[in-house]
Amino acid sequence: MLVRHLNCGTMRPPGGRLIDGDPGLLRRARMVCHCLLVETEDGLVLVDTGVGLPATDRPAEWLGKAFLLVVNPVLDRAESAVEQLKALGYRPEDVRHIVPTHLDLDHAGGLADFPEVTVHVYQDELDAMRSPADAGERSRYRSAQFAHGPKFRPYHTSGEPWFGFDAVRPLDGLSEDILIVPLTGHSRGHAGVAVRDGDRWLLHAGDAYFHPGELAPEPHAPAGVALFESLVQQNKHSRLHNQSRLRELAATHGDEVTIFSAHAAADLRQYPAPSHP
Repeated sequence: MLVRHLNCGTMRPPGGRLIDGDPGLLRRARMVCHCLLVETEDGLVLVDTGVGLPATDRPAEWLGKAFLLVVNPVLDRAESAVEQLKALGYRPEDVRHIVPTHLDLDHAGGLADFPEVTVHVYQDELDAMRSPADAGERSRYRSAQFAHGPKFRPYHTSGEPWFGFDAVRPLDGLSEDILIVPLTGHSRGHAGVAVRDGDRWLLHAGDAYFHPGELAPEPHAPAGVALFESLVQQNKHSRLHNQSRLRELAATHGDEVTIFSAHAAADLRQYPAPSHP
């Protein structure tokens, strides 16, 4: 399999080092929407989609005024997953499967750019999107992003052991080189997605953590990130428990599994920009 790392949505919230940890307080921070493009024998697979192409011409409808004000996304057409695919020489219809870590607006916004694909998601996340339990859940899902009727393939959190996780499973129609990993807490049905890349695994941890320091032996995060995580978490106990399990995975199997966050620019900088096949 060939794995490419894409940024499908740059975000520039205020706060500088309080958000991304880099020097400077008065500047805008830089966050990304780290997505994976995986070339398999059966077509392309996307892990997360970023904010999506429609965000560039109807941002208020697609992302909501609050998100635009607080997060300040760049809204560059060239950063959308579908435009990056075209630049790499692929066609949108080459994408057969999408595996979002969850259905938050900055992770599922590109689903509408690939309306015929199968979308693999935990049932709990699908339930949260369709029937939000509270104001917090209502704010994280944008109905416009799902109006095209995505072809969801839901899963329950069951499976086999994998590096200390108990309910990991492959996905229908895909090889066992792509696995869904329960990492609930940030959202009701949040998942990690593990992808084999040569002799290692990549684990896209989505929003299970936001800053690389959270996986350090002595975990730490910028104050703004820590506050944001607590404000948007759906289940504090589950979120903290899964962060602890990710730290243990990094400490005990870091030579076999590389973990990265959806929004940490520092994580994305580890990988070269994608090039034409």
